Formats: sequence, C-alpha cells, structure tokens
Amino acid sequence: MKNNFIFFLLTIAVGLYACKTGNSTRSELRGFTQGTGFSVIFYHDNKIDESLVEEEINEILINFDNSLSTYNPESIISRVNNNEEVDLDTLFVNVFNKSYEIWKLTRGAFDITAAPLINAWGFGPDATRRFNESIKDRLMDLVGMDKIKIENGKIIKGDPDMQLDVNAIAQGYSVDVLYNYLERKGIESFLVEVGGEVRTKGYKPGHEAWVIGLDKPEDGNITPGVNRQADIMLVDKALATSGNYRKFFVEDGVKYSHTIDPSTGYPVRHKLLSATIITTDCMTADALATACMVMGREKAIELVSSLENVDAYLVYSDEEGDFRTWFTEGMVEYIYD
Repeated sequence: MKNNFIFFLLTIAVGLYACKTGNSTRSELRGFTQGTGFSVIFYHDNKIDESLVEEEINEILINFDNSLSTYNPESIISRVNNNEEVDLDTLFVNVFNKSYEIWKLTRGAFDITAAPLINAWGFGPDATRRFNESIKDRLMDLVGMDKIKIENGKIIKGDPDMQLDVNAIAQGYSVDVLYNYLERKGIESFLVEVGGEVRTKGYKPGHEAWVIGLDKPEDGNITPGVNRQADIMLVDKALATSGNYRKFFVEDGVKYSHTIDPSTGYPVRHKLLSATIITTDCMTADALATACMVMGREKAIELVSSLENVDAYLVYSDEEGDFRTWFTEGMVEYIYD
C-alpha cells in the first residue's frame, strides 16, 4: 500500500553532524531505519547534549521496530499475525486506533487488515506472489477492520487467519514519535524525515521556512530530490506522499501497482499517480495519502475537500498521458515559487 516504504530494520546506523550557524548550532542526524533513510535536523543553543539525543533516537527506533515491523519476527505485530499471546504496547494501540478512524473516514479505502491481499500479490515481507482467482474470496473474507478489535489489551480477531500490515501508516507515526521526543527536549526549530515523510517545528534561523521537494511521479525517478514536481514550504505541519511509480510489477504487458484496493482485492488501475497530504500530524497525513491512492482522483478530491485542516496536492495523468495537477485552495500558501 505504500510506494517508498519497506518496513523492516536491518540495522540502525546513526551519524551526527553539527556546524555553527549564526548564534545557533545546526545539528543533523542521518541514518538507516525501517528499510529506508531518516534524517533529523535541529537548531539549538549548545545546551543540548547531542550524543544523548543520538542515543535516545536510536532507542526510539529500535522500540518502534520491536512493536510494528512485520519484518521482525519477534515484533508485537508479527506475534499478533501469528496468533501468539502478546501484550500490546502504546505504539501498537495508537496505530491501530488511528487506522480504525481512517478506515471509517474513507469507507474502507484505508485498511490495515488488507495484509493477506498485499502478501498474496507479492508486496509483503517475502515478496512471493500467490494471488489467483481460486483464493480471492477467501482472502476477501479476511479483510475489514470491523472484524478485529482490541479488548483488555489484546487483539481479538474474527478469523485467526486475519493479519495486519501497518506500512501505510507506521512510517508517518514514527515521524510523530520522533517529533514528540524533540519537542519534549525543548528544541524549537527542527525537521524530522523518515523515508520522505516529514514534520517540522518552527522556522530555521532568519525566519526561513523549511522547503520540502516533491518528487515527480514518473517511472524511473528512483532518486529522491533529483527530478521534482514542486517545492513546498512547511512550518509546524506534517507532509506525506504516496504514489505508484516506484513499486510495481509488469506481467504480460500489464503494469500492476503495489496499491491494493481492499474492496476489490486487485491493484488499482486509475490515473492518479501520487497524492501529497499536509496536515497537523504525520500519521494522519500518511494514512490519508494512501487512502487517496486507493480511491483515485475524483473520490480523493471529494474526501480531502470535506476535511478541515487537511490540504492535498494530487498528480495524475490525462487521456494523452500528460501530467496534470489538482490541489486544494489552502495548498497555494505552501507551494514555493
């Protein structure tokens, strides 16, 4: 369900760099986590213990993996999927509850119980495609957040074969978790980015906004930041993008997107190429961006137009195959000329 997010932890390697900028110090942490890169940039007055920040961010990311990574066989979500007895932690519960909220809001377009479908199409942890018509109905029986719940700190499944995949929301949530940590440290100017999902606080020195590049959603554009669709100014907001241009397979001349529609069981076939959402938290932005990619342009426009404090930037192809854009009225203030 997510284009630029393979959620597993091979290792967490954190490198810290710092330099003096005017009356403040610019510190930057870069590393590898959840199968992708992350960066944390913050400005401070040298009262911050940078080595402690590095250590604590490392610990946060390890805890996150131990809760929500389906590529970690000992994680809480892996044990839930294997029907093992396990106590849920706050990270898991928060993601589950937000997922249920977005599931209701999008009328099922966003659904973390679509894991059996995602796995069957070869976009899960083992990347083995097994989908065929003979098993479709059984897979569809396992989809729907009305069939699963949390009760007394445990997951209760309507069917033991149900499984969860939170890749389309957990990356955004990891941004929020790091954001909340930095805010508690008293840092007033920072940016958190994990795999392209971003949240910022305050301005850079000189009252400069943070500028975020949106990649052009075209096949072959595999290097983030090289070929950009637009630049976005972001202050005290979160941004997430989902698209179908980096993860897909082609069979018999047909391109199959990694975005699976939970209502049909098949990859989507519409002309919406990418959806960028700006709102107050990255977990919501992440889930809504994915929901838009499932729904397609017209339904996505209807959805975001009905929501308060949510702005969207959609890129789609017209009948001639040319790129076209649609964005909310409020997005105008974010676009950097």
